[in-house]
Amino acid sequence: MVQYIVLVITFQLLFLAIYDLFLKKETFFQSNRVYLIATFLVSLFLPFVKLPVFKTVVSQQYAAIVLDEIVLTANSSQAAEENSFPWLKVLFVIGAVISFALFVYKTYQIIKLKQAGEKQKFTDYIKVTIPKSNNAFSFYNTVFMGDAVTKENEKSILEHELVHVKQKHTLDLLFFEVMRIALWFNPLVYIYQNRIAEVHEFIADSKVKKTSKKEQYELLLSQIFETKNISFINHFYKSSLIKKRIVMLQKSKSGKVLKLKYLSLVPLVAGMLFYTSCETENNAEIDAVEAKTEVVVETVDVPFSIVEEVPVFPGCEDALETRDCFNEQISEHIRKNFNYPEEAQKEGVQGRVSVRFVIQEDGSVEDIQMRGPDVRLEEEALRIIKLLPKFTPGKQRGQNVRVPFSLPITFKLQ
Repeated sequence: MVQYIVLVITFQLLFLAIYDLFLKKETFFQSNRVYLIATFLVSLFLPFVKLPVFKTVVSQQYAAIVLDEIVLTANSSQAAEENSFPWLKVLFVIGAVISFALFVYKTYQIIKLKQAGEKQKFTDYIKVTIPKSNNAFSFYNTVFMGDAVTKENEKSILEHELVHVKQKHTLDLLFFEVMRIALWFNPLVYIYQNRIAEVHEFIADSKVKKTSKKEQYELLLSQIFETKNISFINHFYKSSLIKKRIVMLQKSKSGKVLKLKYLSLVPLVAGMLFYTSCETENNAEIDAVEAKTEVVVETVDVPFSIVEEVPVFPGCEDALETRDCFNEQISEHIRKNFNYPEEAQKEGVQGRVSVRFVIQEDGSVEDIQMRGPDVRLEEEALRIIKLLPKFTPGKQRGQNVRVPFSLPITFKLQ
């Protein structure tokens, strides 16, 4: 799961870099709207895509996944239950609950405004007049207009907000609002939502510019309005956007040839697919047997990060996330079976032991290798790994395969 999140954030960062460098300042507003939504969705699914045409091999030395480091102290066995508490999961849930609560509160604010205002129903929208306010914004099919907005300005503002209503810009913002709940820890979600909100305003301004006097509309934008701090409504006025909107209104329409900039996505996505489709290079020697017929026996190591069916730790068969369960059970096993060598304690020996092992095709743990600062620490790490139970083996294309792992274990004296 951690690796998936890292990949998603990396892909989104690259997509946003392309947008900010090449596309943001162009007037292809509708295309940019599609770009932002599409690349966000693509980044969520791309880590799962493995195309045969992009498959290649990666050297064995890079194949083994490095599990989270485990720090063992002299009293680790006594504190195993405390240390195995799923802090990350609890933190994720707390963040999601807080984000959801904020979403509910902001929705309540809109409902409250709608109830307090005077409603007028039209064919395509509902207009709500907000008492004692010069606020102006839209949400889905409802346009909110403060009663302090002058009649002279109201026409242009209403025309602007109706563009948001007709093109259903609220759905874009709500999509990213939901993503802010599910991926609250990802700062790029907020950047994506900010970029899509900018594009919405550029789209609406470009439509109004065609029917209203440009200079008068720019003057209207330069005025100051009171606004609500709600991230999923389309504000007519938002101070951080006004200057950008005026600049974009004065900008000449981008030439069609500049749409070739979108082709920069082709090598970028190809590189992402190349990365997600990588496989492991087999370093095993080929054995030729029999005098008349040559039989090639090849053993392939498939990384934990890309194996189709990961090895399953006993007890994780029904887990929703078998990879996460695997990591948790490995950590718990090591802590429960750990004994700090007495002689090493007396001599103040501590440090990190790097352990490498392979879960074989039959689920057994073999090929255990280790490197550490002291042989006694290495022997203790070896003893713990040998006590691992038999796993349900990993599978690739329906066949049992070897899956390598690297595990750093740090011995620390308190």
